[in-house]
Amino acid sequence: MEGIEKVCEFLEKTRTYYLATVEGDQPRVRPFGTVLLYEGKLYIQTGKVKSVSKQLASNPKAEICAFDGASGTWLRVSGLLENDDRREVKSAMLDKHPELKGMYNADDDNTQVLFFKDATAVFSSFTSAPEVIDL
Repeated sequence: MEGIEKVCEFLEKTRTYYLATVEGDQPRVRPFGTVLLYEGKLYIQTGKVKSVSKQLASNPKAEICAFDGASGTWLRVSGLLENDDRREVKSAMLDKHPELKGMYNADDDNTQVLFFKDATAVFSSFTSAPEVIDL
C-alpha cells in the first residue's frame, strides 16, 4: 500500500487539487481539498446536489491534479470515481475534514464520498522521469 499512501500524503501536503470531469463534450475543472485513505482506497467528497456529482453520475471518468511548488513536482490521478454510500466512510471523511461539518453530515441525503477505481497516479517533474503508481 506504499504507493497509495504516497499519493495521499502528496495531496494532503498540497492541500488543493483540481478535479476534472466531463459535461457533454466540455471539460469541467474545479478546486477540491478533501482526501481520505480508507480501506486502501483513495476517497474524495462532494455534495450530491452539485454539478460535479451529476457529471460523475453520467461519466465516472475523472482526473485530479495537484502541484507542489516547493519541489516542482505534480501529481495526476486518473480513473473512475465510484460512489460509496456507507455511513462509516462518510463519517471518516467528515472527521478528517471537520470544516465540512457545517455543510454536510453522514446522515444527510447530500454528502457523497467517491473512491478511485481502476486508477493510475503519475508523479512528474521537469527534473526526473515520471513515477507511475497503479492504485
